Amino acid sequence: MRAAFFDLDKTVIAKASIVALGPELHARGFIHRGTLARSVAQQLIFTMFGANQNKMEKIRDTVGKITVGWDRDEVRRLVVETITSVIEPLIYAEALTLIDQHKAQGDEVWIVSSSPEDVVDPFVDLLGLTGAIATRPEIDDRNRYTGHITFFAQGENKAVAIRELAERRDIDLEESSAYSDSETDEPMLRAVGHPFAVNPDRELTKMAHENAWPILVFKHPVRASDRRRSHTPYLVGVGLLSAVAVLTKLRRGTGPRA
Repeated sequence: MRAAFFDLDKTVIAKASIVALGPELHARGFIHRGTLARSVAQQLIFTMFGANQNKMEKIRDTVGKITVGWDRDEVRRLVVETITSVIEPLIYAEALTLIDQHKAQGDEVWIVSSSPEDVVDPFVDLLGLTGAIATRPEIDDRNRYTGHITFFAQGENKAVAIRELAERRDIDLEESSAYSDSETDEPMLRAVGHPFAVNPDRELTKMAHENAWPILVFKHPVRASDRRRSHTPYLVGVGLLSAVAVLTKLRRGTGPRA
């Protein structure tokens, strides 16, 4: 069995999912206006400069503090109710095409994201994916977030979780693929035989060149439903998949193994 592992933020969708949900979280009283403004500023920094491990841990701690006392069912309800209007328009057409291609080949397709599972799971359902590896927040006996994390799906933790998943589901990681935009996902990319850098930050671009990893550029956000009615994104995707196939063959022949 093969699998394809996709990072979510800036790989499958055009911005951080938590930040995208910010205005709706503010509208429903989860966060204050000042918190929303800071999250937008963080997104701009993330977009322009990427995020190293230290930055990601700071974001984790900040999100933990903000979410203390949130009712888990209410958060899930918000995500389900707004995913088609807030998250779906941010999905890259190129990512959708690759996901469809992997599914057509019989591969399992997994999202591997540092975003909370309560945000990621509805997205998995939306696209009909196999499942997700995501950050797990600690929940108290009233079904509310404590602000602590039981599992942070970031850095080496992503690779560990992928290997554990592969063992449980008999996935051949050497024949599997991974896609990410960030240097922090180097362990995840090295966990598979076919890593791809998608819209890579500066450090991942450097790693990709050093390791002969193919670099993909995704730049056409489109609703999943709109894409199915239009031929244009599909044609873009066909060209992308052809390029991926050529790059993979070249890498197998001349590049160092990941």
